[in-house]
Amino acid sequence: MRGMWWVVAVVAVVMLVATYLTWTAARVDRLHGRAAAAYAALDAHLVRRAAAALTVAEAVQLPDLMYAARIALDAHSGERDVAENDLTRQLRGIVGEPVTPTLAELVAMSRRVALARQVHNDVVRDALAVRRRPLVRALRLASRHPRPAYFDVDDPTLEPVVAVTPPVVQA
Repeated sequence: MRGMWWVVAVVAVVMLVATYLTWTAARVDRLHGRAAAAYAALDAHLVRRAAAALTVAEAVQLPDLMYAARIALDAHSGERDVAENDLTRQLRGIVGEPVTPTLAELVAMSRRVALARQVHNDVVRDALAVRRRPLVRALRLASRHPRPAYFDVDDPTLEPVVAVTPPVVQA
């Protein structure tokens, strides 16, 4: 009778450990899936911003911006951050122009890129934190997923310069 309790206790401990390992493995998978989805969303926003910048550059005939937008559209993952930084610098150069609907849309797109970058980097931080846990490393629970990477670029947020008219003084 006494040996029976030990068996039940051992089975219960094994079940708890198995449940925890299953939960941890699912968390690792889920975080890596979220990181991949966040990168896909960030990539889509970057492509939209570069395409809109190319449209603006062609309409206003700005060859430097046109070149930077095309480079950003064609950039591969290893050179993407440099191309996006260059595009951001070029866009900051035209933001001082009078605000047009197209430019206002480009400013809004740059804000969405900044938000998508923040979300992506937050998810990557969480995935990397889980990968560093001793149990995850020891059991190689993250080995089938590529290591997520931060997307570090200059802040892509653009602030348009709005023309301010002086107040009318009434006599």
